[in-house]
Amino acid sequence: MEAFSDGVFAIAITLLILEIAVPAGSEEDLWGALGDLWPSYLAYLVSFATVGAVWIAHTVITEYLDHADSVLLRLNLLLLVLISFLPFPTKLLAEFVHEREPVRVAATVYGVNLLLAMGMVSVIWRYAVRAGLVQPDLADDDVKTLTKRLTPTLGVYVVMILVGLFLPVVAVFGYLAIALFILIPFSAVRRQQGQT
Repeated sequence: MEAFSDGVFAIAITLLILEIAVPAGSEEDLWGALGDLWPSYLAYLVSFATVGAVWIAHTVITEYLDHADSVLLRLNLLLLVLISFLPFPTKLLAEFVHEREPVRVAATVYGVNLLLAMGMVSVIWRYAVRAGLVQPDLADDDVKTLTKRLTPTLGVYVVMILVGLFLPVVAVFGYLAIALFILIPFSAVRRQQGQT
């Protein structure tokens, strides 16, 4: 399960960069054309960071698993569907960021995809705990800590989706902040600073 999932995560991240292309006929003002691609760079960065955050959470979950059952495998496939779909709303967002109404739709589709992906990670973990698939010697505190870490960002995604209906670019920066919050181990940095 882990090896197959890692392969899908890697392919999804690779497909994200393939969506960035310089328009034909840009050779006269290549710097300007590259600068005009800022929405593509932003969408790529947010999607890459989100896939990275989901991958890290998924890796932690699989490390805590003792075994998997058929339901967990199917839940994992649903997560992979959401991850492999991400390049589409990423491209949609980058293409329509300059158009007033379409960017709202693009930002909403993008945000819903991110919310569903992060939500599915939480569902996978909660199912594994309830079904007794985690390592039997795993401390209850570890289970509670991981459950807390996988849940709080879901409400923020909902808020950002609503913000995206009115301020789509602000919502995209919000999605980036959520992903960075998950990716950067702030608590480990604070603990390390407290020890010095």
